[in-house]
Amino acid sequence: MASNPTVLMRLVASAYSIAQKAGTIVRRVIAEGDLGIVEKTCATDLQTKADRLAQMSICSSLARKFPKLTIIGEELVVWVDPLDGTKEYTEGLLDNVTVLIGIAYEGKAIAGVINQPYYNYQAGPDAVLGRTIWGVLGLGAFGFQLKEVPAGKHIITTTRSHNNKLVTDCVTAMNPDDVLRVGGAGNKIIQLIEGKASAYVFASPGCKKWDTCAPEVILHAVGGKLTDIHGNALQYNKEVKHMNSAGVLATLRNYDYYASRVPESVKNALVP
Repeated sequence: MASNPTVLMRLVASAYSIAQKAGTIVRRVIAEGDLGIVEKTCATDLQTKADRLAQMSICSSLARKFPKLTIIGEELVVWVDPLDGTKEYTEGLLDNVTVLIGIAYEGKAIAGVINQPYYNYQAGPDAVLGRTIWGVLGLGAFGFQLKEVPAGKHIITTTRSHNNKLVTDCVTAMNPDDVLRVGGAGNKIIQLIEGKASAYVFASPGCKKWDTCAPEVILHAVGGKLTDIHGNALQYNKEVKHMNSAGVLATLRNYDYYASRVPESVKNALVP
């Protein structure tokens, strides 16, 4: 299926429009005032009515348009996060929230769509909300203006709600000029490609394949790099474990600088 570029672009185009629809659902749930929050595994691992409705909308739309596609199959797998940054969503930090649809072929992330439902939400009551960023390896990434952090600056973006000693030790080892603690893997990759951060450092299990598949494509399409904390490429075939158990390290530029500073104690604690 993915060996046919026409089919791939049809799938990407569908994912683009489906992600926009999911973004509308995310905004509607906030406007209605009932988030329907439930705890999945702990107080920081939440699910809302928006998660459930957006997931249903995305999966049903993809299944209708591509009935032979397995969503998570052949060698092509779709990884969906209907609401990345759920905890921040429940706390009103709406610029952290994204909808993620990633497409992988033979285990490699090859296309992705990121919708930001609340992009521009602080621009006033008449502002048009939302934007959609998309990318395909070998083609490029679109929907944003690529920027880089000023030369010589080391600004780290990392988790806001899943901090621990490993995360702190690894971030400190980067000798950062500044540390940004925000929610959502999609949001952190956007910070990299828009020049707000130099590296995304998350030295802990926690994020899943559906958190990283689409953002990884966007980053790779503009020359960046995303791996686990050991420097291994992430795999996205349908049999792979969902947890990114060895964390995430991502940069737009100067990947080797950050990879070289990961402490051995952190690497020893995180098993791929």
